[in-house]
Amino acid sequence: MYKRLSAVMFPLTALLLLGALVWGYQENQEKNSILIKAENQYQRAFHDLSYHVERLHGELGNTLAVNTTSNGMHRKGLVNVWRLTSEAQNEINQLPLTLLPFSKTEEFLSKISNFSYKAAVRDFTKKPLTEAELGNLKALYTNSGEISKDLQEVQNKVISNRLRWMDVETALATENKAEDNTIIDGFKTVDKRVSAYPELDWGPSVASIYDKRSVKKLGGTPVTAEDIKRKAIKFAGLGSNAKVDVKENGKGTEWPSYTATVKAANNKQSISMDFTTKGGLLISYNDNREVGPAKVSMKNAVSKSEQFLKQKGFPNMTAVSADRYDNMGNLTFVTSREGVLIYPEKLTVRVGLDTGEATGFQASDYVNEHQENRVIPKPKLSLAEARKMLNPDFKELYNRLAWIENEDSVELLTYEFGGKINGSKYRIYLNSADGNEESVEEIRTSSGAQDK
Repeated sequence: MYKRLSAVMFPLTALLLLGALVWGYQENQEKNSILIKAENQYQRAFHDLSYHVERLHGELGNTLAVNTTSNGMHRKGLVNVWRLTSEAQNEINQLPLTLLPFSKTEEFLSKISNFSYKAAVRDFTKKPLTEAELGNLKALYTNSGEISKDLQEVQNKVISNRLRWMDVETALATENKAEDNTIIDGFKTVDKRVSAYPELDWGPSVASIYDKRSVKKLGGTPVTAEDIKRKAIKFAGLGSNAKVDVKENGKGTEWPSYTATVKAANNKQSISMDFTTKGGLLISYNDNREVGPAKVSMKNAVSKSEQFLKQKGFPNMTAVSADRYDNMGNLTFVTSREGVLIYPEKLTVRVGLDTGEATGFQASDYVNEHQENRVIPKPKLSLAEARKMLNPDFKELYNRLAWIENEDSVELLTYEFGGKINGSKYRIYLNSADGNEESVEEIRTSSGAQDK
């Protein structure tokens, strides 16, 4: 009996063992194949990074070598600088540096990219490179040369010592002897060098990309939780017997605020609101009621939203777009002053199309950008003169004056033309002083959307 059992079990066991060995070998081969591919990708990205930073240094030198009046060569050089920094940024993103402090170098390359792009796309015949910008290019030339030299030293060590990026990834993930890793030490050296560079004056168009909007510029005295309670009851309109809960958010940070939740005495309705700590300004409103089937038109909803905003302390608001999603509408309003739409002072309203009443709004842009003393000049060009600047194939549907912030973060008066061309709708903003195109926006409409 035992002989028969062993005669059956032994070959079966041997077969299973052999299968396990084959499976383990295949799994190991696949794992090694994946590791080799990852290592090859890391090595390629690193060597490309070193090459592109060296090219960046050379291109900055080429741009500085030509005559200061060579607008064409300056534009060509800056376009190449922008392309090379974009390539370098892409390669950094492919390396396992998420746990390594390399943010200063990434930000430095990002600023070079934005600076070169903003300068290259402008009209050099009207705005050539300034002395300050040429000074920036000289500083960038010197700095990029130092960064390139550091990266090449790391590259030489990687090649001569046959270092692996997979070891870097493991060291960063496990914090195992990360301090002794040659590649990690090299990148830390680069980032430390970059952090020691003096900050350049990149100009308002680039600086605005990195400047964080701060509520510190808001006027008004700080308010207390009791002040917010009174304001919340007034805004909610649920009666004096409503229950109010106030919480302070972000205390000690750059973005402190209060959140007030107001519940009706019968607990059937709840409204939450956010207020600034300075001045107690309402920045968001949310009515949590259920919205039934749509019965109200978007036109009626816009009219009711205008009344709602006026009641909440936002007068002179004009709807500039209205989008419908099932039984909800999203409306965008901006301040209207003497026939000019002020786009920086923007807020959005959410409405339930069952009744047309507002169920919420977001006014952080309005609160931060609203100015009572904003000076708006008269247009230098007439409407007819501005219209001549449009593409002859552009079919105009409407026009109006609009105060906008352009790509250089400069606020200015424009003529806004809405219309159709090439089968799509666009808004085109022409400078009211010289007719230059300041902005072009394609109007993407959802189901039931309206363009105002």
